[in-house]
Amino acid sequence: MSQNDEETDIRLQKVLAAAGVGSRRACEQMIDEGRVEVDGQIVLEQGMRVNPRGSIIKVDGMRIPTAPGHVVLALNKPRGVQSTMTDERGRPCVGDYVKGRKERLFHVGRLDADTEGLLLMTNDGDLAQRLAHPSHGVAKTYLAQVKGTIPREIGRQLRAGIELEDGMVRVDSFRVVTSAPGRALVEVVLHEGRKHVVRRLLAAVGHPVEGLVRVKVGPIGLGDLRSGKVRTLSMHEVGELYGAVDLDKD
Repeated sequence: MSQNDEETDIRLQKVLAAAGVGSRRACEQMIDEGRVEVDGQIVLEQGMRVNPRGSIIKVDGMRIPTAPGHVVLALNKPRGVQSTMTDERGRPCVGDYVKGRKERLFHVGRLDADTEGLLLMTNDGDLAQRLAHPSHGVAKTYLAQVKGTIPREIGRQLRAGIELEDGMVRVDSFRVVTSAPGRALVEVVLHEGRKHVVRRLLAAVGHPVEGLVRVKVGPIGLGDLRSGKVRTLSMHEVGELYGAVDLDKD
């Protein structure tokens, strides 16, 4: 180990406490109980030093976010707001909601201006890249207000796949949440990230979208976060995101 490595390595229990796992004493107890793992090995002794930026640290099998300064935020994007950090035309954009924060944040994926709901923002490049990449299959859940009465076979059609102008698209699941004469609220879950894909899918089966909200990205839900508000994801939620994109295995 180089002198530089020694300067950056920190006692494991201190890293865990700084990450919000618990008090330093509680973290020491977790180590004694064999619940802590570093780079694939269960830690059996106190005093181990780790690099919080480079080591994969797990508690009870879940990776803990330990890199100093990394944050993941959830924004409930309002309708009419652009999914950009700045806008040269002066239109409202998601960057407006995190002005003044010291981190250099960027949004994970996009929502079109007319779509509301959950948009994740972070300064963790590895996490953002994996969440956005289709190979990791992170599901997105939408609620759509649509025109018309929904026949039973629509769900089967959407799960089997619909041919759009840019290729076949299949949903993971589809259900009618509520219905009224002439309109319905439906839930669509899919891994696709193509532009306007939910709107195009539902229009293709004869049910144009009147309103669209993304309520979930992978394991993270919108919950009761109000429109235009931002919250910081908890340690547990970030750990779940790591698991969803296999960052707990590297």
